[in-house]
Amino acid sequence: MKIQWDKQKCSHSGNCVKSRPEVFKIVNGQFVIEPDKAAYDEIVKVINQCPSGALKAIG
Repeated sequence: MKIQWDKQKCSHSGNCVKSRPEVFKIVNGQFVIEPDKAAYDEIVKVINQCPSGALKAIG
C-alpha cells in the first residue's frame, strides 16, 4: 500500500499522527509515512478521518 499526501491541501490538524503515530510521524521536521507499520484497514480508517482530505490510499 502506498499513501499519497497533498502538502498543499493538508490542514495540519495532526489527527493522523495522533491516531497512528507508528505510521504517520514527524522526523526532523519532515512528515514521514510508513504504511507497513499497521494493518491496511487501520490506515484506511485514519485516511478517511482526515479533515482536509490530504491523505489518499493508493493500491
